[in-house]
Amino acid sequence: MSEPAASRPPNRLAREKSPYLLQHARNPVDWYAWGEEAFAKARAENKPILLSIGYSTCHWCHVMERESFENEAVAELLNRWFVSIKVDREERPDVDRIYMTAMQALGLGGGWPLNAFLTPELEPFFGGTYFPPDSRGGRPGMMELLPRVHEAWTTRRDDLADTGRRVLEACGSAQE
Repeated sequence: MSEPAASRPPNRLAREKSPYLLQHARNPVDWYAWGEEAFAKARAENKPILLSIGYSTCHWCHVMERESFENEAVAELLNRWFVSIKVDREERPDVDRIYMTAMQALGLGGGWPLNAFLTPELEPFFGGTYFPPDSRGGRPGMMELLPRVHEAWTTRRDDLADTGRRVLEACGSAQE
């Protein structure tokens, strides 16, 4: 059973101004805001990043928070294997534009919440939109997806980084 959100200590997002980020300030996920603190941790620990982008009035963003990001088992996997970054697309449309374009280039669709897996160098290699905690309705669940991404990171890191570099190069040349 999950601990009620109100009784959990706040995470780093409690220091932010964005209403959307503040909505996630009591998730059990060890969230970081977009910035050098998170990037440095990913590089130092050689962990991939889960970048989750949404906004305060997004229905599916709230559903994913309630179902997946408030789920203690999902949070435990995220906290162990990833550096998790939460972004408000209304506060950082530049970040949203880059990774939305990248997910579309990878053939992974688009929409919010946008959840992208990145290398520590911020290169996207996989992602999607809404992921429930467990697979259902043809959607992969976080409890199945996170171990698969972790395994791919530990066994095929160079391939994933190469994919991420190529996607960003293609997106950059498409925007010129």
